[in-house]
Amino acid sequence: MNISTQIAKSIYSPKFIADTRFHGIGKTILFVFMLTLISILPVVYYMFVGISGAVGSVKQSIKTDLPSFTIGEGVLQSDIKAPITIKNGSFTLIFDPTGAIDESELTGMDANVAMLQKEIVLAAGGETNAVPYTLFTSESMTKDDIISLINTAESSLPVLLGILFIVIYVFSSGMKFIEVSLLALFGLLLKNLAGRKLQYRHLWRMAAYSSTLPTIFFAIMASLQTTVPYSFSVNSFVASMMLLLAIKEIPSKISTES
Repeated sequence: MNISTQIAKSIYSPKFIADTRFHGIGKTILFVFMLTLISILPVVYYMFVGISGAVGSVKQSIKTDLPSFTIGEGVLQSDIKAPITIKNGSFTLIFDPTGAIDESELTGMDANVAMLQKEIVLAAGGETNAVPYTLFTSESMTKDDIISLINTAESSLPVLLGILFIVIYVFSSGMKFIEVSLLALFGLLLKNLAGRKLQYRHLWRMAAYSSTLPTIFFAIMASLQTTVPYSFSVNSFVASMMLLLAIKEIPSKISTES
């Protein structure tokens, strides 16, 4: 049975999930890795599209909309007397060499990137991350130097995004294995309530497949960019119910040893 069939059956069939207690551990681990990949694909896609669009928008805005400037000794300098706000579609850039705007004020502003007097600030999801200019270079930089730097970053973007994908996938896989392990621990209580004789190794395999339904559901919601309230509670409840239904599919007098 191929992995796509396993995913499809574990969405709706507690009996199939019950039978997975005899699957090889390697097969189950591969299944968990596949579930992790499915769960992160929508998020990674929108993230990468956003990053690619932001890099292009930043370059275009700096090139055509900003006045001449220099960055020397970690300070942004220009002849303007007041901050400039530039909108390019859904992208917004704030340019402030005057020091009028502080990083803490950006959370209430509709800005994606802000070039402030001593730092560049990236804003997303209601959070801000500031990077001092001194982190980039200790030498003086002009507007043309910044554009050249962005061009270099843009050409390297596929490699950088590939590395970012690997980091996200490895981290998410670790979290998914922890989730399955905790669900299997809870399964020890469920199997006692259901009066079934199961060992932890059987429950771990069943827990992996029981998490399929909530994983697919949240992947679909992420692809639609729809936020689900109380997502952790919903995920835990659905996975636990699927595991309980699968445990009940196991006849109480049949040995689970394998």
